[in-house]
Amino acid sequence: MAQLPKPTHPSVLVGTETSDDAGVYALDDQRAIICTADFITPVADDPYRFGQVAAANALSDVFAMGGEALVALALCAFPKELDPEAAQAILAGGQDKVTEAGAVILGGHTVRNDQLFYGLAVTGQVHPKKILRNIGARPGDALVLTKPLGTGLLINGRRKGLGTDEELSAALDSMARLNRGAAQAALRYGAHACTDITGFGFAGHALGMLVGSRVSARINVAALPLLDGARAQIRNGITTAATAPNRAAASPRVRASLDPELEQILFDPQTSGGLLIALDSSRADALVSELRSGDAPHAVRIGEVIAADEPFLEVV
Repeated sequence: MAQLPKPTHPSVLVGTETSDDAGVYALDDQRAIICTADFITPVADDPYRFGQVAAANALSDVFAMGGEALVALALCAFPKELDPEAAQAILAGGQDKVTEAGAVILGGHTVRNDQLFYGLAVTGQVHPKKILRNIGARPGDALVLTKPLGTGLLINGRRKGLGTDEELSAALDSMARLNRGAAQAALRYGAHACTDITGFGFAGHALGMLVGSRVSARINVAALPLLDGARAQIRNGITTAATAPNRAAASPRVRASLDPELEQILFDPQTSGGLLIALDSSRADALVSELRSGDAPHAVRIGEVIAADEPFLEVV
């Protein structure tokens, strides 16, 4: 995204300039469309659950912008040897998750590929004055995270026969949970900024918000929610291909003195992770309480936004 030219059309409300979660194009003063696309490799052997997670992951970009999903197109890169029943199960999982989101799959495109990919191109809608951006956090804001971290560790660990099926199942449940309700709650509580935590890891996406907002943040590492088994996978020596690049990109702006387990959690790439929400501190506890009783049972207040000349992420 950062290498793409900045859109100059007057109807573009959100383009590539802040590497936001999706693009937004105004139709008129009451309506804007949100456009995004995402696809992933399998996160589990169960094709139906893979389809669910991939769809939830793609839909999340629309919700992170404060919008509602309208229509989607399936993006399929299927190996020639893929069992037709497995392919149908992937599509069914995606279909069911899109239906849950209140949207419709209109069609899609399939190509043959050695590596299996599945995802969606999603179009949503939002009121032009109600867009949630990954910029806008203010000093004094509280930061709320809506899902636990550690999906990359658990997926890769289970691929190597480490961890338990129960731990992976709980992670898949988290990944398949839509961020729709959490985003709607963020809007009701007047969120100043919002982004979803995905491939760049917690540190990368948090810094995207901080740099774009020209602020810093102090995170209470003990408050970060972790999936069961994530720390054990670090002790098992598990990492991901994206962890080192995530660390290299984010670490110059990260101030932390942590044990290696917790340090790696900051850079672990997430699939269909939660929302990071910045909002007025006085409203944060009420938001967390509502989220925990409904769509985000692991939501927690993790830190605060602070003023700084140069944006950084302090983890204490």
